Amino acid sequence: MLEVEFGQASDFGKVRTNNEDAMGVFIPSSRQQTSSHGYLFAVADGVGGLDLGEVASSTAISVLTEGFSKAQSGSLLAALMPRLVQHANAAVHDCTLAPEYRGKRMATTLVACALRHNQAVVSHVGDSRCYLVRNGQARQMTQDHTWVNEQRKLGILSAGEIAQSASRHVLIRSLGPEMFVAPDTTTIPLQAADVLVLSTDGVHDEMSDQAIAHIVSQNKGIEEIARELVARAVEVDGGDNTTAQVIRVKSVEQVGMYRGRPYRLPA
Repeated sequence: MLEVEFGQASDFGKVRTNNEDAMGVFIPSSRQQTSSHGYLFAVADGVGGLDLGEVASSTAISVLTEGFSKAQSGSLLAALMPRLVQHANAAVHDCTLAPEYRGKRMATTLVACALRHNQAVVSHVGDSRCYLVRNGQARQMTQDHTWVNEQRKLGILSAGEIAQSASRHVLIRSLGPEMFVAPDTTTIPLQAADVLVLSTDGVHDEMSDQAIAHIVSQNKGIEEIARELVARAVEVDGGDNTTAQVIRVKSVEQVGMYRGRPYRLPA
């Protein structure tokens, strides 16, 4: 049986007067729902410099979590997650057409992670990230949809140059500006003791992968770890809103797949 525990934290930072980050969860209410739906965690970062980033991020999270809770039992997560991200995108885009927001521009990043059986399915748009921490080592499971990351993939910029670039936060993909968006979706096989971290750039811009892995690998309560991760990032800089969800996998349910459908393996 899949069993996880999670903690989450968010901070305005030292400069901002409002928090344009948002986060949401879906926790199954029974063993049956754990198998039929699973868990969902999501973090969004309203784009600064546009109007109403907090409306964009909260709308995306609300639509995503509600859609997940109402999804058909046993839906394939690899197909469901990008579809829900597209629904969230359409909802943010539609906000700009509502009378109270007419003429306003808004956008948000989104990273969402659904867990069921022995897998996690991560779907994301923008530069909010998912990390997998296993055996004390952190691995970034998402690729930032930023202009500088595209330059890195082409070999034009180095990692060091990206860190110093004034354009490092320029997004080439986000929720809201267009009617349709293409999220990236990744499936991760899970093991007991794995830790997943969802973060906005207020966290990972200020901390190395090694620092993130060190904090979340501590033998502490998961809520305390989430608060420490955010507090450390704010201590380093604090120039942005800072949000993190930390999910610790306590046990997994081993399953096989037949024609795209999971089945329990014999003990």
